[in-house]
Amino acid sequence: MHKALSAAEAIKHINSRVQVTAITAALTASNALSLLSDYDLILDCTDNLPTRYLLSDTAVRLGRPLISGAAQQFDGQLCTYNRGPGEGPCFRCLFPKPPAPELAGSCEELGVLGAVTGVIGNLQALEAIKIITGLHDRKSTMLIYSALSTPPFRTIRLRSRRPTCPACGNEREKVGTIEEMDYAMFCGGERPDWVSRGLIQDRSGSRIRAKELKNILDSGKKVRIVDVRQPTEFGICHLPGSTNIPIKELVANPSLHIGQPDSRTTLNGDGLSDEPSEDLSSETTPMETYVICRLGNDSRIAVDALRSAGATGMVKDLVGGLRAWAMEVDETFPVY
Repeated sequence: MHKALSAAEAIKHINSRVQVTAITAALTASNALSLLSDYDLILDCTDNLPTRYLLSDTAVRLGRPLISGAAQQFDGQLCTYNRGPGEGPCFRCLFPKPPAPELAGSCEELGVLGAVTGVIGNLQALEAIKIITGLHDRKSTMLIYSALSTPPFRTIRLRSRRPTCPACGNEREKVGTIEEMDYAMFCGGERPDWVSRGLIQDRSGSRIRAKELKNILDSGKKVRIVDVRQPTEFGICHLPGSTNIPIKELVANPSLHIGQPDSRTTLNGDGLSDEPSEDLSSETTPMETYVICRLGNDSRIAVDALRSAGATGMVKDLVGGLRAWAMEVDETFPVY
């Protein structure tokens, strides 16, 4: 079930009198203004930088407050941006330049304690109630939460609006319209989880579904399966015969993994084969390569790295990763 539909259903179970409209379309620069223009308040519950910048810019354009919540590992933060003309900064005021993609870890990569998201989510809902009912003190602060600290909460006073902010600053400083902005590239380039959220147009034929991969394996065709998860995750569960090359190792030197035969085991439809894998860059008999990870995010980065390094032959990644494999192919496959 789509997350929006699942959330709407959960809300209805809590209070059947609440009017909920579930929107399953991906939020993009081309539709953000039209999707959000009818609402008085915007809550940012996302987990990727392109969408955070997009929501902030849209809130500024529409003149709406933006309540932003974030959680990662044992920490979380909460902040209300763009409370009104001259009343606090927007997201770009505080973070005019995003961090490099390799430094911006996601929940999928770093994990998050479920109770932390519960704390931040409840506080985010409380902020919304305070603003709607007029009980907010209108102070520009950021709430920092750390589950492992004593005390766990602290508040940081925020700076005022930045006159040179390209979103909410002086008109002469602004840098074009939302529709013209490539938010993914602004944040350092393509990341596969952004693709799944519709922020970047996907490349035709660059990905494969779990059932399609299963059919290929059942056909007996010899292929190479590269698992880019961490070794500890690979040890929990993996497809038989797959090769484990952690994503950081592969991205650091992708040519190393396409320019030489791989002596690690490969997978064919009949089971395991200990014969060396063929050179991925071979012009004569390039082996089809399928890259997998847990959720289908890091695998996309790996495919791009291999292609950029000159890999020939078919190189695809598994949409939805091993979680999709468990849902669509093998219900007994461990999900974590």
